[in-house]
Amino acid sequence: MVTAATDVRRPDGGIVLAITFQYYRDLAAAMRFYEDILGLTLAIDQGWSKIYRIDGQAHVGLVDETRGMKKWRAEKTVQLCLRVPDVDAWYAWAKASAVANLSEMFDSAELGIRAFVMDDPEGYQIEVQTAKPGH
Repeated sequence: MVTAATDVRRPDGGIVLAITFQYYRDLAAAMRFYEDILGLTLAIDQGWSKIYRIDGQAHVGLVDETRGMKKWRAEKTVQLCLRVPDVDAWYAWAKASAVANLSEMFDSAELGIRAFVMDDPEGYQIEVQTAKPGH
């Protein structure tokens, strides 16, 4: 039987970095997309794992699936969402860059956003959105 120690508490130091890891067959193609299309900066280079700073403490990690803890899967159940100041400018850039599976621009009154989605080179969906006034 496991009992909880009453003197053990969650650490107070906070979280200093948040990284969402995604797994790729072609790491170089993924890197080009995140650098050239999204404009992210490589923050930590671990060789077969590349960690890009999104903003603040939010990061996305691109992992060579032959070396990572998980393996590449055709079905993606993760969506990376980026909130930006001008979603229309991002949409124009994505369209000019001919990204895969670019949606039409859409508005959600329920969520209070204007947004679009696209796929990265291996099928991870990325939503780019701007909050509507008052949200």
